[in-house]
Amino acid sequence: MPYALREALSAFRRTPLLAALSVIAIAFALFVIGLFGLTAFNIRRAIEKVEEKVEIVAYLADDATPAQVEMAQQEVRALPQVAALRHVTKTEALATAMAEMEEFKDVFSDLESNPLPASFEVSLKAGSRSPQVVERVAKRIQAYPFVEDVRYGRDWLNTIYTLRRIAAGVAMVIGGAFALVAAIVIATAVRITVFARREEIGIMRLVGATDGFVQRPFLLEGLISGLLGGLLAAGLTYATYQLLGSTMFRVEWLPSEWIVLTVLAGTGFGLISSLIAVRRHLGEV
Repeated sequence: MPYALREALSAFRRTPLLAALSVIAIAFALFVIGLFGLTAFNIRRAIEKVEEKVEIVAYLADDATPAQVEMAQQEVRALPQVAALRHVTKTEALATAMAEMEEFKDVFSDLESNPLPASFEVSLKAGSRSPQVVERVAKRIQAYPFVEDVRYGRDWLNTIYTLRRIAAGVAMVIGGAFALVAAIVIATAVRITVFARREEIGIMRLVGATDGFVQRPFLLEGLISGLLGGLLAAGLTYATYQLLGSTMFRVEWLPSEWIVLTVLAGTGFGLISSLIAVRRHLGEV
């Protein structure tokens, strides 16, 4: 086993309490970020699920010919923003209305003719549901002479995208603040660990050890502490996710890339904080 790794592991055995406190400090600092990430991710997913319901409904004139309707369907389906198009006939529209509004079933049954128009129900692809894109597609459909009206809930759609921008801005500001606080906590915890062994650093310098030789065990110790803290933070975040799902309300788990980044962040913070702290003490010796 290389000297640096052997020394780093032995440091955990010599001062287990100090090492444990360092790992716990890193874990809880990252756990706070994990909780915020879990909240922000689920808010974003909730907004995305609402966006998935965005669709354009185009009402067709009664005198539209089958050839016109077929041609329009082919052209609209070919638009790059369109995910799917469903042609709802007058008969299907009346059947749906009778099923959804049973209290008016007798009224519908007494009608001499079907007053409801045929329509196109157009759903859009992910990334093509912004107010500007939806309006552009709606105008394209409105251009057909047999299309009497096009609706897509403009005000509702604008509100959804305003909420999305606000959520993204708040997540960036608060997430950045949490990350800064976590960095300070982790750096402080690692510096305390290094400071507690300042006499060991001084002795190694007195016997002629180079800076690199002195630094390597501490850097590995910081890296291991950060790695363990990151793994513990990921575990605590997952436990919270399970607790919320079983006792309060269903939430979605974070993407695996986010978890990997959390562990890497803890490892990186531990390594960099150790490097800064050791170099500072070497400069004072």
